[in-house]
Amino acid sequence: MKKNPFVFVLVFLTVQLFGQRTAYPYWYTLEEGKTFFRNGQYGDALNAFEDAKRNRRAMYEKMERDLIYVLSLSEVRRMRDSLDDVERYIEKNYLENAAAALKELYFRVPKQSLNGSANNALKALGTLKNYPEAEYWIGEVYRIEGELNLAARQYQKAHEQKANLENPYFDIDVLYRIVDVFRVKRDYSAMEEWALSILATDALWSGGSAQLYARSAMSKLLESDDGITRFLTVYRYDNAQVERIHQLLGFFYYNSGRHANAQEHLMHSFLINSTLIINELIRNRYDFEFASLEATLEEAEADPASLAFMDSTDYYKTLYYLGCALYANGKAAAARELWNILSGRRAIAGEWAVRAANQLKSPVIESSRETL
Repeated sequence: MKKNPFVFVLVFLTVQLFGQRTAYPYWYTLEEGKTFFRNGQYGDALNAFEDAKRNRRAMYEKMERDLIYVLSLSEVRRMRDSLDDVERYIEKNYLENAAAALKELYFRVPKQSLNGSANNALKALGTLKNYPEAEYWIGEVYRIEGELNLAARQYQKAHEQKANLENPYFDIDVLYRIVDVFRVKRDYSAMEEWALSILATDALWSGGSAQLYARSAMSKLLESDDGITRFLTVYRYDNAQVERIHQLLGFFYYNSGRHANAQEHLMHSFLINSTLIINELIRNRYDFEFASLEATLEEAEADPASLAFMDSTDYYKTLYYLGCALYANGKAAAARELWNILSGRRAIAGEWAVRAANQLKSPVIESSRETL
């Protein structure tokens, strides 16, 4: 039987067409990788994240070459680095690739930041090659597979490239991942260093002498007679973004015997979560007014959402160790005030209520319990 060459060519082209993977934009490939990751397909996820990183780099490298081509033209070199003149030249000569490169650059970088310089535009375009989101998600794959050293390296790379983040606030999530990796690895020196870098974003913590004075005043009020009620009457602070770091450092410092540091960080954790609880009660009941921590907890514990929040944030554990830190710093009355509140809530606070009751009977400075 004679073969039809036309049919052979058609079959060959069909195989070639459908045998190739469609080239998607880098951001689409990243989202595809996230879907693989959530479905537990970690090998496919890693490949997708690496593809996304390569695709973004290739895209911006091509744009960089397109702009370099224009800037190397003799008539453009005579424009003395004027970005406006270069733009007019590109438009006049219908240089579509270079025009697309500048359009993408201005979408990512404010044009005014380039100071009218074509060379600055070229340099800025070159910085866009990095893809910190892809670096982060590659780190997520390594973390889930137990490769903590590789995960930490990827998270740090994402942090170094934070200028390119689509959402600049995502850098805090990246930093939290770095802290958690070092915590799991028990590299507490590195954990502390990165945790403090998160607190550098907190205006109350990282400010100058005025903030230092405010924190000192907060501590003195907390340590005074009926200090818990007075403290929460005078101060409110709802920066939930840094609460977990304050809590983690508070537990860490208490564990390592640095009780003054522990008290300060646990005080901030306590203040932030208490403020969030009070704010939620106010939203649910317009006439709510703070009277005391005990009365506030009774209302919060009757609200499923508030109770779930306290459970998810280890609120009672924070109260217990804040009392322990106060006691270790010689503030026994303030410690007993917290432990008294806790000890009467066994049905809700569980272990922390029992331990608070034991501390009331025979207070000790704990030295060997793992809190992290």
